[in-house]
Amino acid sequence: MNSEEKKSISESIANGEACVGIELGSTRIKAVLIGDDKMPLASGSYGWENSQIDGIWTYALDEVWTGVQGSYAALAEDVQKKWGVSLTKLKALGFSGMMHGYLAFDKDDNLLVPFRTWRNNFTGQASKELTELFNYPIPQRWSIAHLHQAVLNGEDHVKDISFITTLAGYVHWKLTGAKTMGIGEASGMFPIDLKTKDFNLTMCGQFDELHKGKGFSWKTKEILPEVLVAGKTAGFLSAEGAALLDPRGKLVPGVSVCPPEGDAGTGMVATNSVAVRTGNVSAGTSVFAMVVLEKELDKVHPEIDLVTTPDGNLVGMAHSNNCSSDYDAWMGLLGEAVKALGFDVSTPRLYDTLLEQSLKADPDCGGILSIGYVSGEHMTGFSEGRPLFVRSPESRFNLPNFMRSHLFTALCAMRTGLDVLTVEEGVAVDEIRGHGGFFKAAEVGQKIMAAATGTPISILETAGEGGAWGIALLSSYMVRDDSAQDFPAFIAEVFKGSIGDAVQPDKADVEGFNTFFKRYHKGLAIERSAIENLI
Repeated sequence: MNSEEKKSISESIANGEACVGIELGSTRIKAVLIGDDKMPLASGSYGWENSQIDGIWTYALDEVWTGVQGSYAALAEDVQKKWGVSLTKLKALGFSGMMHGYLAFDKDDNLLVPFRTWRNNFTGQASKELTELFNYPIPQRWSIAHLHQAVLNGEDHVKDISFITTLAGYVHWKLTGAKTMGIGEASGMFPIDLKTKDFNLTMCGQFDELHKGKGFSWKTKEILPEVLVAGKTAGFLSAEGAALLDPRGKLVPGVSVCPPEGDAGTGMVATNSVAVRTGNVSAGTSVFAMVVLEKELDKVHPEIDLVTTPDGNLVGMAHSNNCSSDYDAWMGLLGEAVKALGFDVSTPRLYDTLLEQSLKADPDCGGILSIGYVSGEHMTGFSEGRPLFVRSPESRFNLPNFMRSHLFTALCAMRTGLDVLTVEEGVAVDEIRGHGGFFKAAEVGQKIMAAATGTPISILETAGEGGAWGIALLSSYMVRDDSAQDFPAFIAEVFKGSIGDAVQPDKADVEGFNTFFKRYHKGLAIERSAIENLI
């Protein structure tokens, strides 16, 4: 980049022509700034972790704001360092977060119970009852399942509910005053009517009827946020919101804010997977595969979430709560061993070196098994988890097989759901595009994912920017020059020339994964015994 180009970008940022997206992920809150060409110009992040308190996975709301402020401050610092200007004015802004979960507030905007995240698997009864009531899959993570379970549990707070939302919706509300939700995120709260692009009113009535006579003053539709599709304006950054986001006091209020979205929707955007027959897989702390469907599914499948793209097209999602957490823990242990031996190895080098060993392994991991259930796994029927590693005396126990087993098992629950779509329902997908931490060692991530899905896997040059970039693109779409341009066309234009060649599934790897996959499902009996006997 020459000096004139850099000067032009600096001036555009200073003049408020850039857009910002902030996503609250499970381990990192990230902020990304994009310019006219929609490519990232600067970024900032803040690390955080969920806590399990009284058996509930949660994040404190104070830390939400510490993290949002920290990521924005880091972004502003990066802008100053790279472009020599202070970040004061924006063209558009957007927020996204971990999908699903339950945040309930009373009429005075007080939080009624601690934030219940997507990771909690204690709503099994509610999930089953609502799936039967609606004849529509209602996963345990969905906000409406949390609400119904609270009713079933006789929780006192339910009668005082005035508003329920998700993490992204909460942040958006506090910064704009608007109780709105992007349709993709909304579809993980309550079923969507694809014709009206709003919550399904028939099902809202069924839910109200189910709880008739219990003394609740609210109606379902009244306590849910307003649903908006991509391209709509969902509010404006208030003066209070600007001060909350940027305590430095430099950010100018009044910025247009796009509908808040979930990480599933921003993942679709960040991988150009919003058109029919496209798919993406987001793999990190959790893992989910998503395919944009050509039609409604023939049957109700509890394993499959039916959600939507940010512009309201139907998507089938196979979601697993557990992906990288267990092998991250093993990486930490192996890193400690290296350090104890007197070597100073950076975390990226540790990961790259050890993960690459998996490519030297036996295709089926040499007969060994790991199950990385740090938390419960709805896809296979577990409300809690016990990470475990098992081998027989005859297993080929070596480092390559050890590493490969942890990568394979991270994808087995997701594959269980994906088989429902591709095998039982005959859903076609031409290519899957990957993003998330699983693909940091690109060659390893693509090869392992291709083996697990039996589908070509591509990643994008911008895959590392993830959902924060996706919500920044959604904010940019809201203020696009051509108001008639539809969303898939807008996103396709952004990605011209940036999608790398797909890695084709290797026959031996696919067969090896399938062998491991059978071993994994047999080994779930060991997992159940571990939960029953290991505290």
